[in-house]
Amino acid sequence: MASTRTQARREPYDGVVVGAPVTIPYRRYSTNTAHWWVGRAVREVIQRAGLRSTDIDGLSLSSFTVGPDTAIGLTQHLGLSPRWLDHVPLGGASGVVALRRAARAVQCGDAEFVLCVAGDTNQVDSFRRMLSTFSRFAQDAVYPYGSGGPNASFALITRNYMRHYGATREDFGKICVAQRANALRFPHALMKKPLTLDEYLSARAISDPIHLFDCVMPCAGAEAFLVCREDAARSLGLPVARLLATVERHNAFPEDPIQYRGGWAMDVSELYAMAGVTAEDVDFVQTYDDYPVICMMQIEDLGFCAKGESPEFIRSHTLTAAGTALGAEVPDAKVGLVSGFGMVTYDRGLASGAALLSGGRA
Repeated sequence: MASTRTQARREPYDGVVVGAPVTIPYRRYSTNTAHWWVGRAVREVIQRAGLRSTDIDGLSLSSFTVGPDTAIGLTQHLGLSPRWLDHVPLGGASGVVALRRAARAVQCGDAEFVLCVAGDTNQVDSFRRMLSTFSRFAQDAVYPYGSGGPNASFALITRNYMRHYGATREDFGKICVAQRANALRFPHALMKKPLTLDEYLSARAISDPIHLFDCVMPCAGAEAFLVCREDAARSLGLPVARLLATVERHNAFPEDPIQYRGGWAMDVSELYAMAGVTAEDVDFVQTYDDYPVICMMQIEDLGFCAKGESPEFIRSHTLTAAGTALGAEVPDAKVGLVSGFGMVTYDRGLASGAALLSGGRA
């Protein structure tokens, strides 16, 4: 018998805005704890927004290295007393997911000012230790057999994508070269010189077809932003972006033997419908970029080309910010899309999300 259950209509995000974005400059290694990095970001958001710490009544935390503490422990370290609290241990999907959940808390009146913060430290050998205990899957089925960590997992995903859709290392290299060019316009970038395609192609193999410049680089740093209602931001004179729509999805398409698509593909129609726009209306896109194959998947699954057409899309676009300094406003941009991805197991990433934003001042 066919099910007659229909999915509940998702309410819009009317009146919710995001502002006071903060980056605490990254370091390759740090002797400071994750708590130190998170604390610096929290303090800077509060100061930038013109608030007091007692005004922060919502907190969302993402961190791999804050243990044994979680978000609740951080409240005591930071001297906060929130009435709404969330811990979002979703890696590269955390920013979008934190934004979505914080927006609903603000919209429902559970909090007035939610501070979303992500921060990690990176000490000598700490990344390797974290990978060995990353998940029960890692502990029992991957790491003991020499295949632990993201490089081997993304090698499997990348090879599968190349075989099915004809992507080449030159295509992935164009993404990495463009990323470096964009990053050099950001004053806090760790890498300080351009990357050429020849350098990318000749870099040492890590886990074929993954080479050095494909790989995510562990570092220490923190990011944070504030979510509140538009009228509250207006009272503070705070520049903001309006939230039009967000989606999150976990363990999408579990029937796929190896990941070639993400949760965006399941929710992309609802994402655009909620915002009342289409992919053609989007003025800038920021995909999560842990490995270039995931950038390709996001371009496809978010509606900018059909599945399998990302290699040609990459070849026909520059992928650079056209001279705009990262961290600054994109001129004349009315609608922006940001997406996230994280929590990679052996053959797939489990978390994905996306958000549509519109520019303007409260």
